[in-house]
Amino acid sequence: MTEKRPLASALSPLALAIGIVVLAFPLYYTFVASSLSTADIMRPPMQLLPGDQLLANYREAIDGGVERAVGVSLERLLWNSLVVAMLIALGKIIVSFLSAFAVVFFRFPLRLFFFWLIFITLMLPVEVRIVPTYQVMVDLGLLDSYAGLTLPLMASATATLLFRQFFLTIPNELVEAARLDNAGPLRFMRDIVLPLSKTNIAALFVILFIYGWTQYLWPLLVTNDAQMNTIIVGLARMVDYTNAATRWNYVMVTAVLAIVPPVMVVVLMQRWFVKGLVEGEK
Repeated sequence: MTEKRPLASALSPLALAIGIVVLAFPLYYTFVASSLSTADIMRPPMQLLPGDQLLANYREAIDGGVERAVGVSLERLLWNSLVVAMLIALGKIIVSFLSAFAVVFFRFPLRLFFFWLIFITLMLPVEVRIVPTYQVMVDLGLLDSYAGLTLPLMASATATLLFRQFFLTIPNELVEAARLDNAGPLRFMRDIVLPLSKTNIAALFVILFIYGWTQYLWPLLVTNDAQMNTIIVGLARMVDYTNAATRWNYVMVTAVLAIVPPVMVVVLMQRWFVKGLVEGEK
């Protein structure tokens, strides 16, 4: 029987409401700013109610306002980010799944050594690896390409560890049953391991998609052509701190549109995401 705590019961909704306000207010503020003119945004204090320029700002930004500011259309920026996020998410899942499958279900010399070699990469900050990785991309001629934007980010020690820990929970009886049924490694992976991993894959996809969508430093380094910029890089380049002519209404429109795809992924896959996290803890 649960212990009754009136004070905690009363404060819990209040704490939740405060947390929601703190997290949601910057998003609301950005949306309001996207409905105002640049002059209204720059005039303190900025109003907290949406203005009358909402449709005009979005139409102008999409019809060429962003392209005049950064040399690339808003649609192209969103498309580049979508391609990069999808390739990074799917690539990380495939590479990590196969790596963990090999470590858990195959017996070969030094398999644990190779696993820990992968795991140790978590201790290396991105700044340590980014210069040699950039040099490799230059030598391979992969600058200003989707391959250059995504290939170095497809390896994930964290996802490999999570898949390995889940694979270790698969009963040995299933492995023995597959052997008795003369199922090879590929059939065992396709018919048993992959179906059991669906919720984990879904949860990781949400996390990795957002990770790929929000990348800034690496796309900034490997793209010299504006046509290969992602939405985050394009958003940063729209803000010119040395020029008072920055179109802040277009910046805010771009920021709002940059938020929409990851939010949609989370909303559409919320059930699988939560289920994958819960099952991953068992």
